[in-house]
Amino acid sequence: MSERVNLGKSAPELYQAVIELDRLASNALTNAGIAVGFSHLLRLRASQINQCAFCVRLHTRDALANGESADRVAVVPVWKETEYFSPKECAALELVEAITLISEGQLPDAIYEQAAANLSGEEMSAIEWLAVVINTWNRIAISSRYPVKE
Repeated sequence: MSERVNLGKSAPELYQAVIELDRLASNALTNAGIAVGFSHLLRLRASQINQCAFCVRLHTRDALANGESADRVAVVPVWKETEYFSPKECAALELVEAITLISEGQLPDAIYEQAAANLSGEEMSAIEWLAVVINTWNRIAISSRYPVKE
């Protein structure tokens, strides 16, 4: 089997552009008042859907390091079945999931309307940009086969 091209090393200028996009999206989340710990739960959920082991591990650690509880981290894959998240957080998780699964069709109006009922325009914009960025990172890590070792 041939070795995978590491996208970060093969095109460092493009990789740096994604880093800058990530920085801008993180700033937008902060400006919208979205907690850093919760932003990592949003990243974690998209990474779980995309089956990106590298990012799942990274954002699990980052969520815990930024004040999220082990319980909230543990239930992210089944968040709809819990009472751990506020209506605003549920709307954010639903929006990130829908954008991550956008290849299955358009962003459903019902999900968008639910998000709009619980989130400000600034929050929605920041969350949508976060979804775009984490899905980009997932594709970089998966296609480059970033190693995930103990």
